[in-house]
Amino acid sequence: MSDRLDISEPLVRALIAEQFPHWAALPVRKVVPGGWDNQTFRLGETMSVRLPSAQRYAAQGAKEQRILPVLAPQLSLPIPTPLARGQPSSHYPFPFGVYGWIAGEPAMTAAITEMAGFADNLAGFLQSLHRAETAGGPVAGPHSFHRGGDLDIYSAETVAAIAELSDEIDGDGATAIWDEALSSRWERPPVWVHGDIAPGNLLVADGELVAVIDFGTSAIGDPACDLVIAWTFLDGEARTRFHTALPLDAATWQRARGWALWKALVTTVDMRRNGSPALNDQRRLLTLILDVAL
Repeated sequence: MSDRLDISEPLVRALIAEQFPHWAALPVRKVVPGGWDNQTFRLGETMSVRLPSAQRYAAQGAKEQRILPVLAPQLSLPIPTPLARGQPSSHYPFPFGVYGWIAGEPAMTAAITEMAGFADNLAGFLQSLHRAETAGGPVAGPHSFHRGGDLDIYSAETVAAIAELSDEIDGDGATAIWDEALSSRWERPPVWVHGDIAPGNLLVADGELVAVIDFGTSAIGDPACDLVIAWTFLDGEARTRFHTALPLDAATWQRARGWALWKALVTTVDMRRNGSPALNDQRRLLTLILDVAL
């Protein structure tokens, strides 16, 4: 049974009226898709409200409120601006945040003019993130679901998933990729990690990447986890451009492939158990990760 809350528009309206009465007259509309860890609602025309969907995500908002104003002037693309911090109430058990609204459509549904240019802009954003000052930044750990940390923490479930899928994948090949990913560590000073560079968190307007949102799993550490999009969304020339634009060594890309493999394996297992209609698409992604090295 899921512990995620069902957060509705009336609930958000009640929270705003209770804690921010000067905004009570503004319309509240659920954003679709609205996120998993945090659910997003539009407040009027210029703001959004993000609310943790479960206890395990509750620490993300406070972190965002603290780090986003520090990161924003150092980055090549806009990121959300915190405007207010809501508190738990009788209506809802967790703190929540109000942010400035950033116009754009998630990359997973947007019409992107040129994928290679999109990849260049995304690589440029990551380079600016890696250059950002890390003093006082949160070290990777449970708050970031270990994004930026040691991939080995997911070894047990990765090995179990490879075994469960042995009837349809090359288990020895998958194990070799995983072992290679675990064979190195980030030896340089820690850098900022977004933690979820995924199409749903990349906003597009007029065919171009214009903003990056959702820093809930951000941390300082190893940037490998932020490279997974090379397999999950980019392809062909765009993948090559993204790879060559980032000054990262082969071992970091091997760890990135490990992050991609772990998530693809456990998602495939879950979809297969539940008979998901998206299983075949997920299988194709898993095959791509097993076949394509960078």
